Amino acid sequence: MEDRMMKSQNGGTSGLTRREAIARVAVGIGALSLWNAGPANAQAGFTAQVATPPINHNFPVPAAWKTEVVKLAPNVYAYIQAGGPDLGNGSGDSNAGVIVGEDHLLLIDTLGQPLRCDFLKSEMKRMIGNKPFGRVIDTHQHRDHVGGNQFFMPAEIVSHPFCRESVITMKKELPADAKFPKRAGGALGTEPMILHVPGTTFTDRMTYYYNDTPVELSHPGVAHTWGDLIVYLPEHKILFAGDLALLNIVPFAHQGHVSQWIEALNKVLAMDIDIVVPGHGPVGDKQALVDNRDYFVLLKREARKRFDAGMSPGKAAADIKLGKFDNWMGSSRVLLNTFRLYCEFDGSITPMLDVERLTRASVEFNAIVQSRA
Repeated sequence: MEDRMMKSQNGGTSGLTRREAIARVAVGIGALSLWNAGPANAQAGFTAQVATPPINHNFPVPAAWKTEVVKLAPNVYAYIQAGGPDLGNGSGDSNAGVIVGEDHLLLIDTLGQPLRCDFLKSEMKRMIGNKPFGRVIDTHQHRDHVGGNQFFMPAEIVSHPFCRESVITMKKELPADAKFPKRAGGALGTEPMILHVPGTTFTDRMTYYYNDTPVELSHPGVAHTWGDLIVYLPEHKILFAGDLALLNIVPFAHQGHVSQWIEALNKVLAMDIDIVVPGHGPVGDKQALVDNRDYFVLLKREARKRFDAGMSPGKAAADIKLGKFDNWMGSSRVLLNTFRLYCEFDGSITPMLDVERLTRASVEFNAIVQSRA
């Protein structure tokens, strides 16, 4: 199946007047829900249209990667969504994992787009035969991880309680006649959208066995969201990280807690891991966890200096330089991540994003980045 990624919508606003930039940011933040329904849906799919900082020519730009289903170990597969330069930043559609059992498949995250799901199902049928998906793990509530649940029914859906409650709220907001927006390689635009809520939850740990191989699910702590899950196969030393870790892509803290995220990464780094399937980006190894932690440690240190100096979050984000991390896909997320750190520092952080306050920071950030173009 041909896979075509739309180019990133996080492109710069170079050439716009300040007034046009302000309008674009305000509209972008207020209307970027996949389902265009209500606050919870908008939060779950939030992507700010903010200016992209320039490339740091002292460091390489990550190479592109392709969409593929790869076998990692006996009965263990990963779906990797394409990304990289000229292919979009790889941040709008998640990766997934598949574990083959005796009578059904376990799926880790559901991709969020109908055509992505069709491709995964056809590839698994080609590779292992016609076996149904009997269990789904939603690693968190964001639309690219739960939006495809409907295409794997009647599977059991497992999540953290926070994820379940968030999806319930999102479902209530979803219009009865909702359809997936038309998107090249993602949706035809005619597919009805039906949000399925997790029916099984746990708060700490749970273990399943597939062909006598333990599949360990756990909540590593608050990180990307308040309800993250990871999936670990100790026999194969494989970690399906969800959005706890991305590879060559800037992690996204719009509903997360950076300081606790760092703690969660340190906790996971103590595990015996050889292979990491990130929530977005190509398959990597333990270095992916190290790099995500180091990104946040550096950003937190730099953001704290500017917070203590009385600098606004928009100005601080535009001022911060992060070395090799400047060239990761989605570099404009420095604004969102800096903003969330400021919410930590001033004690205003909650599991939800303060969109109004971030809008003001975005306008200032865009103006500064554009002035340097």
